[in-house]
Amino acid sequence: MLLAIDTSTSAIGVALHDGDRVVAERSVLDARAHGELVAPGIVAVLQQTGLRPADVDAVVVGTGPGPFTGLRVGIVSARTFALALDLPVHGLCSLDALAHEARQTTVDGPRRLVVATDARRKEVYWAGYDLSGELPVREGEPVVCRPADLAPQLGGRPVVGRGPHLYPELGAVAPSSPRDVSAGWLADLAARRLAAGEDLSDTTPRYLRRPDAVPSVAPVTVV
Repeated sequence: MLLAIDTSTSAIGVALHDGDRVVAERSVLDARAHGELVAPGIVAVLQQTGLRPADVDAVVVGTGPGPFTGLRVGIVSARTFALALDLPVHGLCSLDALAHEARQTTVDGPRRLVVATDARRKEVYWAGYDLSGELPVREGEPVVCRPADLAPQLGGRPVVGRGPHLYPELGAVAPSSPRDVSAGWLADLAARRLAAGEDLSDTTPRYLRRPDAVPSVAPVTVV
């Protein structure tokens, strides 16, 4: 049983995947309550399935990119849960999960697209994807930039994620386009990649920039 956690966007998501399908999922939209909602989410999906923490075999967490505080909450929660039960913990780029959802839920969809999520500060996190295979292939590392700087690079590719909903210059929003990361689709993609023998052991967060919160005074140096 795979426990998935993602807090890279405004959706605080938790899901359970049995290796074949998602058996439980909980998602709450709240851009500022990640710390308060992850643990109740874990409890909720376990109760929904009648499982105990000891029934979980592994954990996967979305590694972003995402705002510093929210992203850190999810990664620390995943690592702590795994450490407490001596479980393997895996990491997966959160944008990959959005591309996977778009690939699996859109009939005769595009072969290439861009995922763009809200980075705040009037910026987006984005990456391009090749969807010609069964699983999405990311075309380079995620980037953070202004929507106006991304628009000329789209080359006619459709954009999914919350980005096009916030910034019209990124083009028309596709019908049924996913906005935020689903922990269920994150789990599904992780299960498929693990089954294919991929190494997902890196849980390093993709912050891409400094945190919004900074010290108000300079630190004192003790000589």
